[in-house]
Amino acid sequence: MGGMIITERPHRNFYGRRKGKHLKKSHEVYLNEDLMALSPGLVSWESNPARHNLDLIEMFTGRDIWLEIGFGGGEHVIHQAFENPQVGIIGCEPYINGVAMLLGKIRKASVNNLKIHPGDVRDMFDVLPQSSISKAFLLYPDPWPKSRHHRRRFVTSEHLEPLARVLKSGAEFRVATDIPDYVRQTLEEVPNSGFDLIDQGAEPWNDWICTRYEQKALRENRTPHYLTFRRF
Repeated sequence: MGGMIITERPHRNFYGRRKGKHLKKSHEVYLNEDLMALSPGLVSWESNPARHNLDLIEMFTGRDIWLEIGFGGGEHVIHQAFENPQVGIIGCEPYINGVAMLLGKIRKASVNNLKIHPGDVRDMFDVLPQSSISKAFLLYPDPWPKSRHHRRRFVTSEHLEPLARVLKSGAEFRVATDIPDYVRQTLEEVPNSGFDLIDQGAEPWNDWICTRYEQKALRENRTPHYLTFRRF
């Protein structure tokens, strides 16, 4: 497949910290023993800005491919991988403790249709072929609550336009958040980047599994919102 050269990359991140204070010994083992084999094979923009598109047909043997943007502790992405063995799923997460947690879940579930990029999803956008993804998830993203930080949210054109490029026509894009202002910005920004709003409300999707972030929101009396969009 054709290559591409990225000459510059905004330094502004839409996520927070990269690593917690410490890793469990078991998590260090998972990272050392399992991560490389589950990587989609790309390198970060910082180490090599000239990269080739991924060969997704070879990677997932012709399956439909889904993408989860920031999988947190991995509860949802492992659930979807286990329940949908007929698809291939790529999960991106810059927080290394969350990556280690997912690796442990993969060992227990024994799924073989999941790849992990332990970093910025923008690296993935750079190497995914156009119109290659059938479904995408953005679940409880970093809310960046301060007004001056709203431009860091994922739901801006800086991130939505590359997402739209890699999604197939008709692909579904799901967003879950417990932050009312994030809902507002999502409803304003996503349709402007090539999506139709299909549904919004307080009821989750039929195949939903409650994540640790949603459990925290419910404990703190915040209302989850579930938004569904479709790529033009």
